[in-house]
Amino acid sequence: MGVVTPPTDRTPKQDRSRATRRRLLEAAVACLAEHGWAGSTVSVVAERAGVSRGAAQHHFPTREDLFTAAVEYVAEERSAALRALPVQGRAAVVAALVDLYTGPLFRAALQLWVAASNEVSLHPRVSELEARVGRETHRIAVELLKADESRPGTRETVQGLLDMARGLGLANVLTDDTARRQRVVAQWAALLDDALN
Repeated sequence: MGVVTPPTDRTPKQDRSRATRRRLLEAAVACLAEHGWAGSTVSVVAERAGVSRGAAQHHFPTREDLFTAAVEYVAEERSAALRALPVQGRAAVVAALVDLYTGPLFRAALQLWVAASNEVSLHPRVSELEARVGRETHRIAVELLKADESRPGTRETVQGLLDMARGLGLANVLTDDTARRQRVVAQWAALLDDALN
């Protein structure tokens, strides 16, 4: 008879590890959006995620690791959701792009940007992350809008849309700006139709 090897428990352990990591990332974004950088510690995030501080530090050794990974994770999730949008008219695309800048991800990213402007160790990581996320968002916007960037001014038009969306997100941080934002989105969609056709 041959040697019988016991079954390994790696897959469930790996699944648990991935689930713990995902809970930590989602909790970190929620904490940043709700409590800002100063109120978002590894302990607060671990408690919200339902894990020990040690488990959190196993996945993310430093606070900077945790929060930059969290914003990157949610940005990737939102990019995937944008890429999965069905083919729509430009007005729906503009609204979807603006929605990126009015939810919890934008609030969390904003808190991280403010912290990075004052913390030397965080600044290069957040700058690099923002540049990467910005390039990806621009690329997706070009695809969704069916914009031809070989035409003069198209790249700047798309970037202007994204900059405007970020501004609308800032306007929404302190007060609900939904009614005005809807009118601006409708106007921008009409302008884009003229500019990109």
